[in-house]
Amino acid sequence: MNWMAWTLPTASFFVAVVMGLTLFTILEVIRPTTRRKTGFLPISTTRGDRFFISLLGSAFIHIFFLAVAPYWIAIGSIASITWATIVLRWG
Repeated sequence: MNWMAWTLPTASFFVAVVMGLTLFTILEVIRPTTRRKTGFLPISTTRGDRFFISLLGSAFIHIFFLAVAPYWIAIGSIASITWATIVLRWG
């Protein structure tokens, strides 16, 4: 793995994504989800769709913070977690 620059934040991010995918897979097996259109997203979504949308949004939030203020990446992480929570709960 010498060709990758694995830092603690990078490894933590990928571990969190894998844990989220594992959690949502277990939830889908135990309690299958149905499509719903009750939140602010303009499409009907499943639990997995909202998780994917939250990951995409989190990536864009981090890219924005890296471009504008790279030393404030912790604020970008807090904003990403907030975004993911909002999308998963009310999306």
